[in-house]
Amino acid sequence: MAGKPIIIGVSVVLVVGVVIGLIAGISHYKSGDDENKANKDALNSATKNVATICAATTFQKSCVDTLSPIGNNASATPKDFLAAAINAAVKELQAAMARPGEAAKGATHPIDKMAVEDCKDLFQSAVADLQASFSAVGDSQMHTVSDREAELMNWMSAVISYSQACADGFDSPTIRSAVSDGILNATQLTDNALAIVGAISELLKSFNIPLNTTAGAGAATSRRLLEGSADDDVYPLWMPAGDRKLLASGSHPQPNAVVAKDGSGKYSTISAALAAYPANLKGRYVIYVKAGVYHEYVKVDKKMVNVYIYGDGPRKTIVTGSKSYADGYSVMESPTFSVAGNGFIAKSMGFTNTAGPEGHQAVALLVQGDRSAFYNCRMDGYQDTLYTLAHHQFYRNCVISGTVDFIFGDASVLIQNCLIIVRKPMDGQFNAVTAQGKEFPHESTGIVIQNCRIVPEQKLEPLRFEIESYLGRPWKTYSTTIIMESTLGDFIRPEGWSPWSGSLHIDTLFYREYANRGPGANTSKRVHWKGYKVITNRNEALPWTANPFIQGSQWLKATGIPFFVGLKN
Repeated sequence: MAGKPIIIGVSVVLVVGVVIGLIAGISHYKSGDDENKANKDALNSATKNVATICAATTFQKSCVDTLSPIGNNASATPKDFLAAAINAAVKELQAAMARPGEAAKGATHPIDKMAVEDCKDLFQSAVADLQASFSAVGDSQMHTVSDREAELMNWMSAVISYSQACADGFDSPTIRSAVSDGILNATQLTDNALAIVGAISELLKSFNIPLNTTAGAGAATSRRLLEGSADDDVYPLWMPAGDRKLLASGSHPQPNAVVAKDGSGKYSTISAALAAYPANLKGRYVIYVKAGVYHEYVKVDKKMVNVYIYGDGPRKTIVTGSKSYADGYSVMESPTFSVAGNGFIAKSMGFTNTAGPEGHQAVALLVQGDRSAFYNCRMDGYQDTLYTLAHHQFYRNCVISGTVDFIFGDASVLIQNCLIIVRKPMDGQFNAVTAQGKEFPHESTGIVIQNCRIVPEQKLEPLRFEIESYLGRPWKTYSTTIIMESTLGDFIRPEGWSPWSGSLHIDTLFYREYANRGPGANTSKRVHWKGYKVITNRNEALPWTANPFIQGSQWLKATGIPFFVGLKN
């Protein structure tokens, strides 16, 4: 496969798997007549309360089967039903953890072997997020459950993101299909729980339970990001007043560790500085990386929360690697820099994968840590440059470059005031800026590009009308991407968006454009897909801005990164 001159996907082998999975698993979705009938029969036979709770879900039969024991309790509340739905998903996910290894038993391809190990880490993260969701519901008063809606949606959407990333990591379509089938019940149950969370306010009303009117949605504190009210409710409790002033002024806090290639710092590698992360850290861990090119593969693991790393500029402080699919690395194992820890901040850093277009999938930066933020950074690569795997992420004043699907994943991502550079791909390839991976309908994920510039690199400029370049294409069933208030170069094809394969996903995707400008923003010849729309009413664009989409006012100010919460104009 590596010797093929043409590759047209996030992974060319994924295309076969997606099509096979769609044909083999079409009954998994609500569109199948058999499933529709089963859902109706289940709702008709359920108690009134169970039927009310499950009416909002996609997989209603599994919902009824899960919640019927609770329905026999006349005093059960929506909170009880929600806790039971989440707990059922936890148990199913734990039972599914061994299935990737079983499906790949005897696999000989190195990427399939890597994928088994990747799945172990991904499932651990998924179970942790589901357990956190279960605890959050249990700890909440009944009338305040709705206040945690955004938080719960974030965590449980990440569970699905992790599960899908596990299956996607396998090179063999047969193994991938088997893994997908093995984790299907867990992801369906998680989507059901997401649907119940999304309808919780109405469900409380239907049960005659008054809503909490003193706290706004999402007011609850994240268990792993020590956010609080203190002087200003958008700064962490651990942050001293002096550091708040530093962040507000754009300066950097005193570093805990200094990394330098020339020996002038305590550490010569970023990985060594991270290895010194204090076990009982109460605040944040600040790493200053002096100018230099650092050839290393860096991982900020889940235990390393609140890491703040800054350099001397994205063209001066550069972390670089060259792992790629062509060299036998899975997408999850190819990143030069990976972030799993929550509360991560990076400023004035460069992240590069130098495998080139011939490397195929080659990630420069992978991010899954919740509330991760990047300012004045560069992410340079070709195919699959930036992997936005899960949770809430924010990018401001950054440069992101690539060719095929180079901003991809299933996180809730806001890219604001950035320069997005489309590069010259391999012969026979076309460019797609985004490939968003939302697979289940109730996930709260998507890619939002706001007030950015999308331009061709110098090498692409003379070929800009010969090489096809698109805003994105639908990697998964409910692919969600919004391009708004941005400047689009004339090299963007008039149709704007590319199909993945034939008519796959074009009815279920959610693609929107709003108030864009530039020669590439003319929408008169855009695709005529059921899932695509040009927004003309600004109120329809507001849900995709910083506050409602990633709850930005709760955490972005604490990063010291400038941002605007609504629409630019």
